[in-house]
Amino acid sequence: MIYREIGKTGMKVSNISFGASSLGGVFHSLKEETGIEAVHTAVDHGINFIDVSPYYGHLKAEIVLGKALKTIDRNRYYLSTKVGRYGKDGKNYWDYSAGKATESVYESMERLNVGYIDLINIHDIEFADLEQVCQETLPALAELRQKGIVKHVGITNLNLRHFKYVIDRVPAGTVESILSFCHYTLNDDAL
Repeated sequence: MIYREIGKTGMKVSNISFGASSLGGVFHSLKEETGIEAVHTAVDHGINFIDVSPYYGHLKAEIVLGKALKTIDRNRYYLSTKVGRYGKDGKNYWDYSAGKATESVYESMERLNVGYIDLINIHDIEFADLEQVCQETLPALAELRQKGIVKHVGITNLNLRHFKYVIDRVPAGTVESILSFCHYTLNDDAL
C-alpha cells in the first residue's frame, strides 16, 4: 500500500480509502454484518483512511461504521466525517450554522464511538452561504480543533471558485484540506 500525507496535516493516508457511504445503503441495501466485515477487511489490508458523513444513509452509515470501529484500535485509522449536509426522515437538508456544526461533530463522535475526529469537512459548500461558512462554520470548527475534538478542518465542493472564495477570506491555516469532486475531462481540466 502506498501512503501519502494530506497537505501538511501529518496524516499519512493510504492511497485507497474506505468511503463509507455504502454502509448507509446509499447504493443498495446492505446487511450490517457485511458492512462491518468490509471495514475490518479494509483496515486489515492497510487502508487507514475512512470517510463518512451523517448525510450518508441519513445517519445509518455513521451508526454502522461506529459498530465496526468498536473493535479496531484507534491508532490504525484516520477518520473523516462532515458537517453541513444532513438527512432525516427521508428528507435532505442543509445547515451550516456554527451551532449545528458543533452539535453535529459531537453527535458524529457518539455514533462513531470515537473520542475525536481526525478530519472534519464542511460538506458541499456549493449549497451554503459562503459568508456563513467563512464567518460561522469555519470558526466553530477551528474552536473544536483548538480543543482537540477535531484534529484538522477541511471543505468539500464541486466548483473550484467556491474554494478560492473561502480560502481568500479566512486566516491562513484555517482550512487544511480541500476535497474537490471535480469532473476531470478533456473539456474540463480546471483542477
